[in-house]
Amino acid sequence: MQLWLCPLLAFLLGSIPFGLMIAKAKGIDIRAHGSGNIGATNVLRVVGKFFGIACLLLDALKGFVPVVIAMNLVRITGRDPQFHLAYLDSLHLMLPAAEQLTGQMIHVFTALAAVLGHNYSPWIGFKGGKGIATSAGVLIALMPAAVVILFLVFIITLLATRYASVASMVSALVLPVMTHLGARFHKTTEGISLWEAGTWNKPLFVFSVLIAVLAVWKHRANIARLREGTESRLVWATKNKTDSLVP
Repeated sequence: MQLWLCPLLAFLLGSIPFGLMIAKAKGIDIRAHGSGNIGATNVLRVVGKFFGIACLLLDALKGFVPVVIAMNLVRITGRDPQFHLAYLDSLHLMLPAAEQLTGQMIHVFTALAAVLGHNYSPWIGFKGGKGIATSAGVLIALMPAAVVILFLVFIITLLATRYASVASMVSALVLPVMTHLGARFHKTTEGISLWEAGTWNKPLFVFSVLIAVLAVWKHRANIARLREGTESRLVWATKNKTDSLVP
């Protein structure tokens, strides 16, 4: 049951259109304003900073939560979940180390299902956001250390270009590199790299490539606007001695 329940739960949680719901609570159809996207960046631009941050956190949580649940329900012998949920101890399926690939695939399929649920929500005609915040959520669950580096890449790129779309795409494209380097530098108990031992997380690397490609594909309208010079920039403005982020 755990093997199919985890991806299904992830897709259902991922499909909740928080950006649309937040904007509608303020009497706004976010799809008719700004870029028309239901993600946190457009909510920030159209509805306000507080609501944009709230949307960012909720979209990240709907990626983080199902993956953490999957890693607790489907475990691999000798590998404890990074985020342990004790109340799921009696419900988990323990796979032997020889079947680690099966466990890794379930974790990755769950992560991918959450992102696809956000990007192609059945509740709004199989449309949705670009999946950046939800991808961040699943990556915090899967590889939290790499997320710190990706966050720095995002911030540096955003400060350098003032384009949230460019920062998102650059961060997504760096992800497969980070996954590969993680396999190279992480060591087994014998002191050799996971890459050399052949025990590196292959499904996670494939997932990172898919996420990078999907992120760029979902930003194709932004790429067109960048080429035309019409893409909106985020700039800092000072009003009444208080800094605020405005489009």
